[in-house]
Amino acid sequence: MQKITANLWFDGNAKEAVDYYVSVFPDSKITSTEYYPKTTEEGLADFQQNLAGDVLSIEFELSGVPFVAINAGSEFKFTEATSFSISCKDQAEIDYYWEKLSKVPESEQCGWCKDQYGLSWQVVPENMGELMSKPDAFKKMMQMHKLIIADF
Repeated sequence: MQKITANLWFDGNAKEAVDYYVSVFPDSKITSTEYYPKTTEEGLADFQQNLAGDVLSIEFELSGVPFVAINAGSEFKFTEATSFSISCKDQAEIDYYWEKLSKVPESEQCGWCKDQYGLSWQVVPENMGELMSKPDAFKKMMQMHKLIIADF
């Protein structure tokens, strides 16, 4: 059993987001879904009572890595301070993930992109350390949006 699992807070669209992520990453699946209680229990916030019967949380795996998505309110948003790195075997794989996940062009830099749900991703070649040892690699990387291996 893995000790640490990333929990992602969504503003009412957790199911939509998880379905999308599972479609993008190979070897991915939803492992369980929990629902908000259908009764109006004391102590529940108004938004929780309004969601009675809707998805509360979804446990899922992306390429074998466990995640939890919680379907909550608008109190919290994703920021670039948290991102997930995708180690890609070649330029074709970088291109695939970039096309699927980059939906906010103004957030692109150095292989980082943001998807339509606001989550940030680092789409990088698996040999990034080797590429960064080349002359002027950092300068070149800082000028890129999507990383182009041949440009290093």
